[in-house]
Amino acid sequence: MNRPEIVLHGTALSGHTHRVELLLLMLELPYRLVPTPAELRRSEGFRQLSPLGQIPLLEDGDLRLTDSNAILVYLARRYAQGSHWLPDEAVAASQVQRWLSIAAGELAFGPATARMIALGVKSGDPASARAIAATLLAFMNRHLAERAYLAAAHPTIADLACYSYIAQAPEGGVALESYPAVRAWLRRIEALPRFRAMPAAQVSPAAAPAALPR
Repeated sequence: MNRPEIVLHGTALSGHTHRVELLLLMLELPYRLVPTPAELRRSEGFRQLSPLGQIPLLEDGDLRLTDSNAILVYLARRYAQGSHWLPDEAVAASQVQRWLSIAAGELAFGPATARMIALGVKSGDPASARAIAATLLAFMNRHLAERAYLAAAHPTIADLACYSYIAQAPEGGVALESYPAVRAWLRRIEALPRFRAMPAAQVSPAAAPAALPR
């Protein structure tokens, strides 16, 4: 019996969408990306699929699932049970959960928000978002100075959940040059099999610094 097609609703410039795409690619799961811009997310038809108008939205057979971190957990459990992506060992599992919480907290309100303000898709105080990003990056740099990956000795969904918005942080005016361990971690993620980079966004020169070493 053929497996149902996996459909991912999202946008190419969404880090939340990109983190799900990374896991789909690394698990070699065929999928179809359906571009879902803001005006479509407000439509009645899309709200029937995603009542809060959220992306990404994953459709896998009869399952419809929103929240990128929840989707990562689902895919790892459904298609890679027992793999390194979502470990069962208690400490590693708790560390994955910790970093998923950081991805939904400090990462979302720091680098991700600074980038969305720079792209003009969200209003807010860019200085506040960049301050949150600086605190997070300093913490990550200390953490990664002693280990290769965020939650375990191998890559997990925690790394994918945090990668996209850290990699694109300069688009929000958040420089990475002061965080060598973070930049080395980015390179390790980018060296994983089947990695695909997130497209660069068009931001005004005043909104983001020049390209920085990684």
